[in-house]
Amino acid sequence: MTLTDTHCHLYLEQFEEDIDEVYRRSVEAGITHIFLPAIDWKSFEKMDDLHHPEITFYKMAGIHPCSVEDVWPFDEQKLADLCEREDVVGVGETGLDYYWSTDFVDQQKTSLRMHCNMAKATGKPIVLHNRESTKDLLDIIKEEQDGNLTGVWHCFTGTEEEGKRAIDLGLHLGIGGVSTFKNAGVNKTVSKLPLDKMILETDAPYLTPAPHRGKRNEPSYIKLIAENLAELHGRTLQEIAEVTTKNAFNLFAVK
Repeated sequence: MTLTDTHCHLYLEQFEEDIDEVYRRSVEAGITHIFLPAIDWKSFEKMDDLHHPEITFYKMAGIHPCSVEDVWPFDEQKLADLCEREDVVGVGETGLDYYWSTDFVDQQKTSLRMHCNMAKATGKPIVLHNRESTKDLLDIIKEEQDGNLTGVWHCFTGTEEEGKRAIDLGLHLGIGGVSTFKNAGVNKTVSKLPLDKMILETDAPYLTPAPHRGKRNEPSYIKLIAENLAELHGRTLQEIAEVTTKNAFNLFAVK
């Protein structure tokens, strides 16, 4: 069985002390492919330090909406240079975040549109962060969609209607730890949306799934998310692993 974590920040300092154990548990859980979204310029450089003979890593390039203020004015050419690299499979993560502050919303929106342009220019999918900004995010994607924009709503927590709208706009849905929280309502929503538009992700070290909620997240927990999704859709774990891995490979155009 092959499982794929399409969104993991394994390069962060939270994994420095026990990275070999994290690798071991990932392999034991069946994780063979891990996708690494960037947060800022420095995180992209750290991705090259990740190596394991049984895990394939895929890099992305982008500026997280909460990092936009730190790098403004935005170096659009630097983003273009990174996104055009052959070893980069996705653009992001980008998006909007109104939770921490709304002081830099205009710059976040400008950054998001820049990332959309890079995604369309390179033919690579965009990875979208969304926190308390769903309407604005989907409205911008609608405006930027010219038939060439693909991507994923990372950490999907929307309603059924919002999920369907995102799919209609050409997006996949990233199913993560929140889908295992019984009181969040996301599990019921996920059960009503199509599997062929879903990919699995941990967002490690964040958003740890039940029953480990509150602890550091890691790639091996993707199996818990897959098991929960299997239960929600009445499928076997093997079927979920096959479908979501196929979806991820097709979206990011990897073999």
